[in-house]
Amino acid sequence: MTSSEHFRALGRLLRCAESFSRAAVWAGGALILASVLLISFDVVARKLFGFTTGGADELSSYAFAISTTWALAFATLQRANVRVDVLYQFLPVRISALLDWIALVALGVFMAYLTYYALEIVQTSWTSRSAANTPLATPLWIPQGLWWLGLVWMCITVALMLVRASLALVTGDLALVKSICGVRSTQEEAEEEAAAGERMVKGDAA
Repeated sequence: MTSSEHFRALGRLLRCAESFSRAAVWAGGALILASVLLISFDVVARKLFGFTTGGADELSSYAFAISTTWALAFATLQRANVRVDVLYQFLPVRISALLDWIALVALGVFMAYLTYYALEIVQTSWTSRSAANTPLATPLWIPQGLWWLGLVWMCITVALMLVRASLALVTGDLALVKSICGVRSTQEEAEEEAAAGERMVKGDAA
């Protein structure tokens, strides 16, 4: 395969990763919404009818943890992670692109370590048959495993981004490097807000 074919293949993989990550974010949001409804029902039932469903707080904590890890990849693809750019915006393009690449490498290393140690937690819960000290007695490896899989997907996504950004950096395509892992510019944020506003207007008009 030629370098251009490699670029196109990586581009397709990243688009697929973004589509999957977007679906994961929606699923995580549905989990959070379901936990909110469950807690609301539990509060109303306890107040008005004197009974409780039990486990609402436990299930909501699982939902929050799982939805958080599965949202990480989409946030990274959208470059929504926080970056301190006080000096960054004044640097030459080549230096800022290199710093973007280094930041992505650092993120990848951190996520690899985090995912490795998270796996140890899941394995410990599995081998010791640990269960939550609650009325539900949930086997802990189940929510922990779903939480860990979100971290695994984050590692896969960062790896794809890093490969494509590395090839772009080597070939001198600095604009592509910045579009993959650079700090979002004020213009980009303004254009996104304008597009969101336009969609809302069209929705209201419909």
